[in-house]
Amino acid sequence: MELHGWDMPDVILFSGDAYVDHPSFGAAVIGRILEAEGLRVALVPQPNWRDDLRDFKKLGRPRLFFGVSAGCMDSMVNKYTANKRLRSDDAYTPDARPDMRPEYPSIVYTQILKRLYPDVPVLLGGIEASMRRLTHYDYWQDRVRPSILVDSGADLLVYGMGEKPIIELAKRIERGVPLTDVPQTAYLTKDIVPQSGDITLYSHEECLEDKRKEAANFRHIEEESNKYAALRILQAVGQRTVVVNPPYPPMTTEELDHSFDLPYTRLPHPKYKGKRIPAYDMIKHSVNIHRGCFGGCAFCTISAHQGKFIVSRSRESILREVKAITEMSDFKGYLSDLGGPSANMYGMHGLDQTLCHKCKRPSCIHPRVCPNLNTDHRSLLNLYHAVDAMPGVKKSFIGSGVRYDLLLHESRDFQTNQSAREYTRELITRHVSGRLKVAPEHTSQRVLDIMRKPSFAQFEQFKKQFDQINQEEGLRQQLIPYFISSHPGCHEEDMAELAVITKRLDFHLEQVQDFTPTPMTVSTEAWYTGFHPYTLRPVFSAKTQREKLAQRQFFFWYKPEERQHIIRELKRIGRTDLIDKLYKKWQR
Repeated sequence: MELHGWDMPDVILFSGDAYVDHPSFGAAVIGRILEAEGLRVALVPQPNWRDDLRDFKKLGRPRLFFGVSAGCMDSMVNKYTANKRLRSDDAYTPDARPDMRPEYPSIVYTQILKRLYPDVPVLLGGIEASMRRLTHYDYWQDRVRPSILVDSGADLLVYGMGEKPIIELAKRIERGVPLTDVPQTAYLTKDIVPQSGDITLYSHEECLEDKRKEAANFRHIEEESNKYAALRILQAVGQRTVVVNPPYPPMTTEELDHSFDLPYTRLPHPKYKGKRIPAYDMIKHSVNIHRGCFGGCAFCTISAHQGKFIVSRSRESILREVKAITEMSDFKGYLSDLGGPSANMYGMHGLDQTLCHKCKRPSCIHPRVCPNLNTDHRSLLNLYHAVDAMPGVKKSFIGSGVRYDLLLHESRDFQTNQSAREYTRELITRHVSGRLKVAPEHTSQRVLDIMRKPSFAQFEQFKKQFDQINQEEGLRQQLIPYFISSHPGCHEEDMAELAVITKRLDFHLEQVQDFTPTPMTVSTEAWYTGFHPYTLRPVFSAKTQREKLAQRQFFFWYKPEERQHIIRELKRIGRTDLIDKLYKKWQR
């Protein structure tokens, strides 16, 4: 502030993450986007909330507002494992220290700021606030919590990707005009005037009393998150009402380019000199080429935060970023990822946009690929070729998850199908660093339907293509599948059959995890309530430690120490036929 000659900043942003001036870090994006509007922005990363609060006081009060974000992840996902054990490291903190942020920074930071500066507006944003904007189940406290606006005391919440709403909010606060009709925001009020078309959810108190009502609410929340023209959502909590305004329409390519083309240094702040920030190491030589995901996986929050409509950057913007990476002093010629929420959705959209504007399906590819979806991979292939031809680039890897169901889809257009085959071969031969990771997630069709994932037969078909191309090209690459245990709808028998099937395919699984309930997903609502939000039919979930361990052990059937446990469990559930398929010699 002294160097700039500022008497006070216009906006002060607080973040639960270390500050990295890179377009993959939310605080940097919001700071740069506000700066581009001519505002004076200061940032306070990982403030100390346990001392005399000097980090909250040292910059004084901002002229317009405080912005608060927990960081790039929900803080509880960041701090705890699926078994509710404290993690030993934090990827978004210098030297991975695990003690630099509190639980629920969105709440803790906001309460401190409202105590110190009660008259200054506090705006909440980031993934933690976005996913907790309405009544939600909190796995770590094992209780249903109200909107994070209630506990934090924030004046307003921005959900989703925040560039457009934060610019509009700054302009309105500057002019002193009301904020309550800004799209993609939520607020608490005692005075609500219902409008025609509003969706009124069951109240927070009703959700506490009746799990079926909590499940029923979620269908509306998800559908409105994924509509081009959504409705306003209202939910009573106590004597007040949470109002969630509809989101902005998807950004244009030009708007997204503007966000990515801001003058990021692409480096951690100099104050971290000599310290390693693991999350930065993962992405410093990678490029995000689009936003959004139309997969709609039931356990994933990407579409809830970014939306299902794909917004792709222009080739020129992407190449400018690649050029900036090639000029970094530690760049050795290898891009770690040229991808996005999904690796191969770049440039994909509805062929007839008017149909998309009416659609409320949460997924464009489940239970089957929408016939209106353009699945052409040619623009993505052309982008890969342009990047690989740039001076200084030796190889570009694809580290993001690949949707093999898009590659296997047969559309009515010959050239589109041909592009998928070309993409598959080029991906495997030129963009894999020895191991290609994909996410079938399970083998049971019943579980996959709840997950909104394609049939396991499609994974087997893709594996055949992968093995064939490797054989033809003289390569020895591995296909690494991801799987989840204890997902809603999954029984021990399903996991036992998964073990048999993956053994037949010669996999010794390593990329596995227990399902972790996180706010605002179909899977979490089904797990907590016991009802599927769309059908309200009962759904079984493994919840106790014993039930979870019984499912998880089947991932590791090949480990000698698990053999006797698995045999006992298969006898207990009456599936001795599966023992014969897992182990050749065992005593009946």
